[in-house]
Amino acid sequence: MSRRSLLSRLARGLALVLLLLALTTAAAGWLAWKWLDAPLALRTPSVELSIEPGTTPRAIAQAWADAGVQTSPLWLYEWFRWSGQARQIRAGSYEIEAGATPRSLLAKMVQGDEAMEQVRFIEGWTLRQLRAALASAPQLKPTTAGMDDAQLMAAVGSPGVPAEGRFFPDTYRYSRGVSDLTVLKRAHRAMQQQLAATWALRAPDTPLKSADEALILASIIEKETGLAAERGLVAGVFVNRLRIGMPLQTDPTVIYGMGPSFDGNLRRRDLETDTPFNTYTRGGLPPTPISLPGLASLRAAVQPESTRALYFVSRSDGTGRSVFSETLADHNRAVNQFQRGGR
Repeated sequence: MSRRSLLSRLARGLALVLLLLALTTAAAGWLAWKWLDAPLALRTPSVELSIEPGTTPRAIAQAWADAGVQTSPLWLYEWFRWSGQARQIRAGSYEIEAGATPRSLLAKMVQGDEAMEQVRFIEGWTLRQLRAALASAPQLKPTTAGMDDAQLMAAVGSPGVPAEGRFFPDTYRYSRGVSDLTVLKRAHRAMQQQLAATWALRAPDTPLKSADEALILASIIEKETGLAAERGLVAGVFVNRLRIGMPLQTDPTVIYGMGPSFDGNLRRRDLETDTPFNTYTRGGLPPTPISLPGLASLRAAVQPESTRALYFVSRSDGTGRSVFSETLADHNRAVNQFQRGGR
């Protein structure tokens, strides 16, 4: 075989090898591209993973595989690295379900699209009810479970402040696995902000001396009526009583002061038994709030409706409405008609 023929054959062989390499690379690239948009196989219907700050991309890829994503952790890691976004992955709690792809998985972590839960604190709840809801909320670390109320307030940044009524009733979303203290701090900060904002709008002639007094009155209004249209009038009655030094005489404060001994039936002897929260036996506002007031009750406390009424009684007809009276005689007639059936 001549040298020219040998070189020609070698050239053809090299070209074939290069062609095969090119085809192999192209095929591998096509397969890799297809893998990026193919649904990942999951060991369970959904797979959850909590990524701690400082976790490396390689460890994250391995953690997903360990959690139940049935693909090569090396492929996942190489995808994170090749995308140029590996260092943009955010710590947090994530969940993927059937249909998730390597591309969507990375996008979720880069965007911080965390798996979220929520807990709702209801207007009129006591702190005891709030803490019970917090304890049963899903995927929260119970770091405050062993704290008493004083320790709880120190932990949220208000040491020495009574805990009742200091958390704003709302729905709070949170990342799975966070501390319950994180949620409480948000609710406490929200109440501080809402209280400061409403106190700044107070009527110039209010008898309330501080934002704390407004919070206490708002907590009473919250328990006295669930009817939005009457909050301002209820507030007006209490403000009128405060102005003239008349006892507030509101049942919810008595019930709060009775604590667990209240059996659902408020008796005359309960109204006559003195406690710091009995507004029949003591004048002025009770020492602390008695519930979580919502924004409407906060606003009613600082901007009550103008009224000459000093009394009100529920109609007990299922409407939630009350009858407001200026005199004790009119009030007694209303009580006789709507509470005693005209007897």
